Amino acid sequence: MELFDALLATSHWREAESRPAQGQVSAALTSAALQAFMRGGETASGEYVTPSKALENMAILRSVSLISESIGMLPLNLMVSGLEKAYATEHAAHRLAKKRPNEYQGPYKFKSTMQLRALLHGNAYARIIWRGNVPVRLIPLDSGRVTPKLNDDFTVRYEYQRPDGGMITLAARDILHIADLAEDEHGLVGISRVKKAREAIGLALQAQKAAARVFKNGVMAGGALSHPKKLDPQQIKNIRESLEDHHAGAGNAHKWMVLEDGVTAEKWANSAKDSELGDSRDHQIEEVARAFGVPRPLLMMDDTSWGSGIEQLGIFFVQYGLQHWFNAWEDEWALKLLGDKERDLYYAKFNEHALLRGTLKDQADFFAKALGSGGSQPFMAANEVRDRLDLPKSNDPAADSLQSPLMRKTNVPAETT
Repeated sequence: MELFDALLATSHWREAESRPAQGQVSAALTSAALQAFMRGGETASGEYVTPSKALENMAILRSVSLISESIGMLPLNLMVSGLEKAYATEHAAHRLAKKRPNEYQGPYKFKSTMQLRALLHGNAYARIIWRGNVPVRLIPLDSGRVTPKLNDDFTVRYEYQRPDGGMITLAARDILHIADLAEDEHGLVGISRVKKAREAIGLALQAQKAAARVFKNGVMAGGALSHPKKLDPQQIKNIRESLEDHHAGAGNAHKWMVLEDGVTAEKWANSAKDSELGDSRDHQIEEVARAFGVPRPLLMMDDTSWGSGIEQLGIFFVQYGLQHWFNAWEDEWALKLLGDKERDLYYAKFNEHALLRGTLKDQADFFAKALGSGGSQPFMAANEVRDRLDLPKSNDPAADSLQSPLMRKTNVPAETT
């Protein structure tokens, strides 16, 4: 009824005010129910699914937060192209990614917020503030207020509706647009995974509600005592008090019960209906995992998968769950924050090594071979290894060159006597 009341109120408002004053917004038009209907819609399960509503499901909250937090914590660097690997530390695009995107967000909060919106809405937008040809700030915008459109000359413009109702048009260079896969004609607008998976999400939310109703309205007794004859209220009270005193609680677990005068006990098992509810909830978690590309064990399921295989599971998640987003960020960062000539000199790159580190033993074996242990050709310098381990550089000149352990020994100067 809330939805129909909002629609009715909107109709009356339109009749009374055929042309509202500029900046005036109807209370009915901002109704949560009306927004839910316009942006999500009712599913076959009877559940209205919107991005905000979807986060009430723990599997979706875990999937979205896991991806968003991973993108937020990983460094996004502007690199110098060429054989010499180096960070473009003096470039404005590097400083925005590493230090201060805007006055009220650090790099982690900016990236994780943008990624959250891209996952829920399919698109995340940030206004680029320029000082001449230098980008100086990135201001996130509400995804629901921005609409990308293609001009007649095949350039792109972005129409942004301000909170006061006014509309402004921004050029493509003024908007950082992190988009999911697109299915529209020109590939401008990313799809919302929440909207595409709304039927599966609706089932998950309804199954969650059904489980809650079991605890609210269901009979939770573990069993029953029966007697061949009718008992008076005092006898029932005596039996109940005796059970609570001698058999209730963890301290009385597995004590033997003595029944007399024809009383029999019957233990109630979980019904098939209860089991089906649990299976349904597990299945919906799988559906959510498929939609967002998150392995089931990372949603805190399948305890048997933890252990020796967790390292490979992490690699799987990075390659098939995060790599898509790495590319989306890197492409857009270079496209919008670098000039045409600069793209030949620099490129954006996420450093995902923090998520790919193995155990300490695995790291030790890898770095030993990288330095040339066991007669292998060295392919890392000592200072490169120290940088991977977040250790300060060594002042030894040899630490910046590729040398095998044997070469290092021969280069050690003899002690003076």
